[in-house]
Amino acid sequence: MAGAIHATGLVKTFGEVRAVDGVDLDVPEGGVLGLLGPNGAGKTTTVRLLTTLLRPDAGTATVAGHDVVRDPDRVRLSIGLSGQFAAVDDRLTGRENLRMIGELYGLRSRAARQRADELLDRFDLGAAADRVSSTYSGGMRRRLDLAGALVIRPSVMFLDEPSVGLDPTSRLMLWDAIEDLVAQGTTLLLTTQYLEEADRLARDLAVVDHGRIIAQGTPRELKEQAGGQRIEVVVSWPEQLDFAAALLARFGTRAPDVDRVRGTVSVPVNGGVRLLTEVIAALDADGIALTDIGLRRPTLDEVFLALTEDTPRDPGRAAVGAGAPSEKE
Repeated sequence: MAGAIHATGLVKTFGEVRAVDGVDLDVPEGGVLGLLGPNGAGKTTTVRLLTTLLRPDAGTATVAGHDVVRDPDRVRLSIGLSGQFAAVDDRLTGRENLRMIGELYGLRSRAARQRADELLDRFDLGAAADRVSSTYSGGMRRRLDLAGALVIRPSVMFLDEPSVGLDPTSRLMLWDAIEDLVAQGTTLLLTTQYLEEADRLARDLAVVDHGRIIAQGTPRELKEQAGGQRIEVVVSWPEQLDFAAALLARFGTRAPDVDRVRGTVSVPVNGGVRLLTEVIAALDADGIALTDIGLRRPTLDEVFLALTEDTPRDPGRAAVGAGAPSEKE
C-alpha cells in the first residue's frame, strides 16, 4: 500500500537540465522525511511536483491518496505548504492573513475567525495579531506562514527550507511548532540544508544530488555509512598538526580530516575505547601534545560531505531551476 506521499520515477526537465531525474519516494502516514542536498540538487523542484505547482515530465506521484496530475484539486485540499519565502500579505494583519486563507479554502466567516484565533495562539502570535504583518520579524513571519499552511488541518505537510534566515531563537521556536504538528499525526516532508534541523526533526532522510536520491535511511543509518565512529584530537601546537594526522591515518578507515583553523584532526575508525587508548598511547610516544581527544559518532554534516564531496557541482543547474516560478534550491 502506497504511503501518504508516494512517487515513482519522477522526472522534471528545464531545457537540457534534468532537475529531477527519476526520484522514488514513499513516506508512510504520520512519517517524517527530510530531503537533504546542495543548492541545485532538485529538492525544491521535487516539492513543487508533489504539491501540483509543477507538472512532471515523467513518473507518477500520489499525495494523501490522490494523483498529482489527475486530481490536483484534491491534492491541494489535503496538503499544507510552507515555501522558502513566507507567503504573507504585508498589507494585512496577522489575523487578517489567516482569516483570508480560511475563506479562500471555503470556510465560513465565523469558522475562519475561530481557526485564525486558534493558530495565532498556537504559534505565539496573539499579542501581534492585529499588527500589520510588514512589522513582523523574520521569525514571526515564518510562524505566520506555517500557521497559514495549517488553516485547513492538512493530513500532509510540505516544508521547504522552513527555518532559512532565522536567528537561533526563532529557529528553535519553529522547530517546537513543527514537532507539535508531527505529534498530532501529520505526515511531513521537509527540505533543509541545516543538518541539525534534519537530525532533530526527520525520522528518515533522503540525500538528493543532481536530481537523484543517492542515499536514504534513518539519521543513524546514514551516520554509520560515514564511518560509524570517529576519533578527533585537538593538538596543542599547530606545528604538530601534520604529525598527528600522519599518526591517525594508521588507525583510520580512510584519510583523516584536518582543520588547521581549529587545530583538529579527525578520522573514522572501526573500534571503541580500546582503540582510543592505543591512539592516546601512540600520540604520547611521539611527543604530540593534545588539548583534547575524544571518540564520537559522525555528524550529519560529515555524512553530507562524504556523500556529495566527489560529485562535481554544475553551476547551471541552480540557474536553470530558478527559471520556474519562485524556484530556488
